[in-house]
Amino acid sequence: NTAIAGIGNYTNKVGWLSTKKMTEDTQKMIDAMHTKTPSTKTKIRHLSGGNQQKVILGRWLLLNPDVFLLDDPTRGIDVGAKYEIYQLIFDLAKQNKGVIICSSEMPELLGICDRVLVLSSGHLTGEYDLVHDREHATQENIMVDATKFV
Repeated sequence: NTAIAGIGNYTNKVGWLSTKKMTEDTQKMIDAMHTKTPSTKTKIRHLSGGNQQKVILGRWLLLNPDVFLLDDPTRGIDVGAKYEIYQLIFDLAKQNKGVIICSSEMPELLGICDRVLVLSSGHLTGEYDLVHDREHATQENIMVDATKFV
């Protein structure tokens, strides 16, 4: 499951899959993401929610994109797994990767983002620079912006 997004990277000149390379890259992601799994062959559905999230993130990390769009990246997972995913997000930002996070968890947004854009019914209703003006980025102000067109 980890290698599926880049399946073309694991084929030889005649189109055969290299299971050795897929297994190596999967193990690399398991180690890097601290994924708890019995083996590289364990089906994703048999993992906990947090470990499933790590596999999905690892899948895209293998492609080395410049921008990540994460939709509720920590929804439904335990605190320990959340912390590990937050660390990953910070590490991506340190590597000058763009990270866009869509989340309904306001403390999460205020805790890990540099900037928050608020949408209401498809309209941009608020923008908060958390690096230079954290004072105005309160949950109350964001909720007012989020409900302008509701």
